[in-house]
Amino acid sequence: MSSWIRPPKRVMVISALAILVLGLAACAPAATPTPSSVTLTFYYPVAVPGPITQIIDGYIAKFQQQNPGIKVNAVLSGGYPDTLTKIQTTIKGGGTPPDVAVMLSTDLYSLVDSNAIQPLDDYVKAAGGDSFTSDFYPAFLANSNYQGHIWSLPFQRSTPVLYYNKDMFKAAGLDPSKGPANFQEMVADAQKLTKPDGSTWGLEISSDGIPYWLFQSFVIGNGVNVVGSAANKVTFNSPQTIQALQDFSDLSGKYKVMPTGILQWANMPNDFVNGKAAMIWHSSGSLTNILKQAKFNVGVSYTVGDKGFGAPTGGGNIYMLKGIPADHQAAAWKFIQFMSSTDIQADWSINTGYIPGRKSSMDTAAMKAYIAKVPQAAVAPAGLQYAGAELAAHNNAQIQKALGDAVQAVLTGKSTPADALAAAQQQADQILSAFKD
Repeated sequence: MSSWIRPPKRVMVISALAILVLGLAACAPAATPTPSSVTLTFYYPVAVPGPITQIIDGYIAKFQQQNPGIKVNAVLSGGYPDTLTKIQTTIKGGGTPPDVAVMLSTDLYSLVDSNAIQPLDDYVKAAGGDSFTSDFYPAFLANSNYQGHIWSLPFQRSTPVLYYNKDMFKAAGLDPSKGPANFQEMVADAQKLTKPDGSTWGLEISSDGIPYWLFQSFVIGNGVNVVGSAANKVTFNSPQTIQALQDFSDLSGKYKVMPTGILQWANMPNDFVNGKAAMIWHSSGSLTNILKQAKFNVGVSYTVGDKGFGAPTGGGNIYMLKGIPADHQAAAWKFIQFMSSTDIQADWSINTGYIPGRKSSMDTAAMKAYIAKVPQAAVAPAGLQYAGAELAAHNNAQIQKALGDAVQAVLTGKSTPADALAAAQQQADQILSAFKD
């Protein structure tokens, strides 16, 4: 007689189910493993003085603490042109581009044309769509949209502003509570501030590096702009633009309130804080450093043209590069969201002077406390009402160079404004004739 005892029916059913589950598991495809960590490469340029690298490193440390599975390798990539060149060269050579990069907002068309970046539409939609994007300043977000897609988010955005020495204003009998309201007032103020012995100039405006940018303040302050809504059209030779370039040239040639020749962008803040210039035009992103260095009361106002205030927007957006792995894309989007978040944008503005990309950043307790202490920080955000689009088009580096060369040719006495801008217009038209929009 066998000693085997028939198990209860419930035990038999459970055993059968276990065998079935094991069999199905053996037949099913293996799940895609989730990587334990992702390392992102992040390129960023530095265009203004100050401890930018330390600030960025602090943000990355905070991000990594909040996202322990993501490491960010930050690479200081030089200036804006250096960053773009490095990325384009890497892509053309078949190399691996960074995952995320800060590049000029005006690089958008060239980056799309070269298939270097990917749209953020799906990520933005998942983050809330219009409710997510509506918090960004429209003047800045406009640089993110093209062909129905959103390609980047504002990060380190700026406008040029006019910095002035309030102590010098008071000593010259000028009202230190306000800057000039138009070009003629600026000239009159600069004449009173310029010292005959050459120790102090009334005004300094740089014309190296990206000479088109500060020149656009003269143009926009004259009631027009050099760009419209189309990416294949620019207007360099309008009567108002010609007059704007004549005004720029007259500051040194006619009115003798500014040094002649090409003035260096990097020297402007130093000249200002050391008393060599009573007024300068420079990026709002230089505010914090100038306030730290100056031993006098600093005033901040707006750049001007014949008709009043005017300035182009400027600075960089944060982009996701094309062709990076799927897990890197997800991690890159988290990093982009973090760097463009309300609190980080507020802190970035406080520590640099850049305008926060988000409106909500101005309502944070930190920003309100900072503005109460440093009211100059409220000037540039309020000035967005006077801002126009920065020069951006297809083959943008060539287009910007065409206008910049015209500006420098006039400032060095090699051409008249009308002739220089006519030549720049002809060159730009030829370059842009290959593009439909």
